Amino acid sequence: MKKATGRIALYMHAGSGNHGCEAIADSLLRQLAASGAPRPVTLVTNSAEEDLRYGLGTFGADVEILEEQAIAARRLTHALYYGWRAVSRDRESFLRYRLAPLTGRGRPALAVSIGGDNYYPSMVKDLELANSMLNRQGTATLLLGCSIEPPLLTGDGAEAAALREDMRRYALIIAREGRTFRALREAGIPEAKLRQIPDPAFALPMNARVTLPDGFELALPVFEDGAETPVMKGGTVGINLSPMTGEYAGDPALLLRSVEGLIGHILAETDMKVALIPHVVWGRSDDRAPLSALQACFQGSGRVFTVEDQPAEDLKGIIGRCRFFIGARTHASIAAYSTEVPALVLGYSVKALGIAEEIFGTAENYVLPVQELREEQQLIRAWEWLLAHEQEIRRRLRETMPGYCEAALENGRAVQEVYRGLAE
Repeated sequence: MKKATGRIALYMHAGSGNHGCEAIADSLLRQLAASGAPRPVTLVTNSAEEDLRYGLGTFGADVEILEEQAIAARRLTHALYYGWRAVSRDRESFLRYRLAPLTGRGRPALAVSIGGDNYYPSMVKDLELANSMLNRQGTATLLLGCSIEPPLLTGDGAEAAALREDMRRYALIIAREGRTFRALREAGIPEAKLRQIPDPAFALPMNARVTLPDGFELALPVFEDGAETPVMKGGTVGINLSPMTGEYAGDPALLLRSVEGLIGHILAETDMKVALIPHVVWGRSDDRAPLSALQACFQGSGRVFTVEDQPAEDLKGIIGRCRFFIGARTHASIAAYSTEVPALVLGYSVKALGIAEEIFGTAENYVLPVQELREEQQLIRAWEWLLAHEQEIRRRLRETMPGYCEAALENGRAVQEVYRGLAE
């Protein structure tokens, strides 16, 4: 069989300051190397500096990291492109400039969009333009790890129709949960172009040797009253909160008060510690901002501490040692699920609901949509349910996670299959 002549490129990677983006890129690059993909794989990134800082540069010759061109940082270039677009109505011109590593010489045979949950209303147009542009130049495209709000796909208006047309351009779409998969199918996307595979971050290795923060306490199994199975005592509750969650909540101040109330409840009613764990540290969306406000509320408790920023594998190693995890960022919760830690997700979109349904068969009690938060006791009640059902949740995760994480390795194999098929 002939081999495809071009390379594989990953694009729409926002940078590793979002450790969810890092986790996707890290895991997928490992999978592609294991599947025998041609080397180097090109990673087109919004920030090469971030990727190198957090360790994606350690892939060496297997990965070529190229940075997008930031048109807004170059006034003259920006003005020229703006003028050209105004005269020519060439809406793709900004994207051609931004994604120059994909549109110049040596264009890839296959471009894989790894910003799978980027299909928010504010970003849809750029994604559609990039996909159209790449297809027109002869580059096949693949959408990986996607979650898309069903109403965006199934509506009757022109925007939904344009999105459906965009989806049909992809050679393959990999949905990471059933809600999105079913919405794509109901929107008329051919089933031959659809796969459902868990998010690649489920297969990200955890650093089991990571240094745990000062104050972190491991839970201990204790046998009580001749019981055959132990119950857990002590330990640490990991908590993640993000500015983005506040944007979706009806009352951002209520959300912060609810988490503050929950921490106070944990300190008063249990002997557990609380670790505040940031998972995104961008200036435009920094988890450390709300977490710092929470830390200040409990500064003198001696039982609440903040985890320092570090690579995704290290954060997964810390989250994986928690007894419970309560988090807003999707990939922080994936780190908990995949290390068999009972988790409550402060969700705001289809991805939180869909992933929980895949693992537990329901999102009820496992996801608290922040849009539905009406009073502070809701979060405490959700925590009490998690605590009361700890053993059955752990049992469920022990039964399902090994196979689920193994299934996430299909992402790399699916990319390689599409690439090989280009030459047939």
